[in-house]
Amino acid sequence: MPKLPSHSIETSDEAGVRFLHFGSEWVQGAMRIARPWSLELEYTRELMLALALRPDNDWPRTVLQIGLGAASVTKFLYRHRRNCHQTIVEINQAVPMVALQMFKLPQDEARIQIEIADGIEWMATARKRFDLIVVDGYDHNARFGGLGSEAFYRDCRARLSKQGLLALNLFGRSRGYARQTENLSQAFSGRLLPLPANDEGNAIAFAAAGSPIRLDIDGLRAQCQQLARETGIRWGASITRLEQAVSSKPDHSI
Repeated sequence: MPKLPSHSIETSDEAGVRFLHFGSEWVQGAMRIARPWSLELEYTRELMLALALRPDNDWPRTVLQIGLGAASVTKFLYRHRRNCHQTIVEINQAVPMVALQMFKLPQDEARIQIEIADGIEWMATARKRFDLIVVDGYDHNARFGGLGSEAFYRDCRARLSKQGLLALNLFGRSRGYARQTENLSQAFSGRLLPLPANDEGNAIAFAAAGSPIRLDIDGLRAQCQQLARETGIRWGASITRLEQAVSSKPDHSI
């Protein structure tokens, strides 16, 4: 059992939205109470651009999440990828209970497995492979810590399937952002697609393993439109950031 973080866990409600906090003003997750399955925060929606990069209704079949938070991604994939099995590694044993009681985390052990462990240690010793790995593991002070190291990213790459994709929430206003993206590029041999930061400072990055991904912007737009029809996801400015990221890749592939 990992050492329990010392910070408190609080929730707050405002204008129909419930927020999760880890003992500070930083928002660690959010849910619109009337639409608990929707992705309320922009960066969580941007993480799901992974579904446009690997456009197969049967992908991903296996997902690993480092950090549960308010279970936003967990609930979205649970509803819209019904053949998907999710493994969530969460360091704080109190977070799953809060997610269950306050954020409508589904209780379905056949499709959602939660392990209380340090994500870095877990990844270093794991053997299973996953189609999609989502890393959203900030502490209560919005620090990424060892989750931004090249060693951790290499461990992530080793755990990806032949159709594998890593999706990360980086904090673009952090002093360590440039180092994190360099570490990510080194670990994945340059197969990296970092998006510009949004207005809140979150910057989503994708790194690929296995089959190459062709970055055709017209095709990606079409996939995003289809996902919007199927899931109700609201992309907003995320498509513009995706276009900017693709335009910065001379070979238009990862």
